Amino acid sequence: MDSLCSVQQWPVDTVAAAVVDASGAVVGSHGPQDHPFQLASVTKLLSSYAVLLAVQEGALDWQQPAGPPGSTVRHLISHASGLEYDTPQVSAAPGTKRIYSNTGFVALADAVVSSGGIGFADYLTEGVFQPLGMTATQLTGSAAVGAVSTCADLARFAAELQAPRLLAPEILTEATQVSYPGLDGIVPGFGLQRPNDWGLGFELRDHKSPHWTGSRNSPETFGHFGRSGTFLWVDPVAGAACIALTTRDFGPWSRDAWPPFSDAVLAELTTR
Repeated sequence: MDSLCSVQQWPVDTVAAAVVDASGAVVGSHGPQDHPFQLASVTKLLSSYAVLLAVQEGALDWQQPAGPPGSTVRHLISHASGLEYDTPQVSAAPGTKRIYSNTGFVALADAVVSSGGIGFADYLTEGVFQPLGMTATQLTGSAAVGAVSTCADLARFAAELQAPRLLAPEILTEATQVSYPGLDGIVPGFGLQRPNDWGLGFELRDHKSPHWTGSRNSPETFGHFGRSGTFLWVDPVAGAACIALTTRDFGPWSRDAWPPFSDAVLAELTTR
């Protein structure tokens, strides 16, 4: 895909990108597909998938208490527990405000460990990475931001997100619908969104503006971006997913580069 070549113009030392269609095929790639990148918050997509599997297996229940008083597993994965971004402080009652929280994902991983009796990194490896052949992916830090992966491995994960084999399709469908509708909140780097729609671990494009995806992305688009200059989105309407991994932290360069890049990818897909 010619549109992927535009990443050569990004002000980064190393970048890898790929597009995966609904059949799971990689229809275009650019850059070193096996280079390991720090994922930062794209880690939350992987961790969320492990939590969804734990619910499917009965190890967790959405209404199970977890996190601050009154909060549940569903509150934590939906960024609606009231926990602050990076501290254990609580600044809102559960279910009343969308507060993007790394701390919430640490508490979520703790809930999996308590219920399943297995370390979260091991659960993620055995439940997600190994079955999908993601042999270069590791959780080396927290469940919120601590994964390292490659574009090739995330292409395998993007294929799973479009045609799940590990997860019942109805669970993934629920995970990509709005959880606790109507909550306002901030998308880091893009400001206050009214509403700030989020699924069960997946950020939802909806009609947010500004946003890190493109204007051509459908409202049904879901995914995540990371502070390390990484993103993964899936657009069910387009029948495609896009991955971009870099070695430069998110900043003004990525706010400027990512949306038109996504638009160019989607425009090229419509002509294939």
